[in-house]
Amino acid sequence: MKHVLKIFSLLVVISALWIGLLQASIIPQSHTWLLPIYFVVSLGCYGLLMVGVGLMHFPTCPQEALLLQQDIAEAKDFLKQRGVDVGSE
Repeated sequence: MKHVLKIFSLLVVISALWIGLLQASIIPQSHTWLLPIYFVVSLGCYGLLMVGVGLMHFPTCPQEALLLQQDIAEAKDFLKQRGVDVGSE
């Protein structure tokens, strides 16, 4: 519930800022109407940046890789016993 309140309060602040800019005429009217589009594009760029950073810092798990290789070898042996051709290495 706290997260919802944070998001709601952020939206209220952004809306108030946008309406304030519309009323004060600090920024030309033609540019002010584009601010929501700029905001959505900026949010999309931020999301892509966070995905990229997350991929760059993705942890490697050498122990899990070894366990996976063991599981693959066991599965190949099991399938070979059942007469399934699993390919050659």
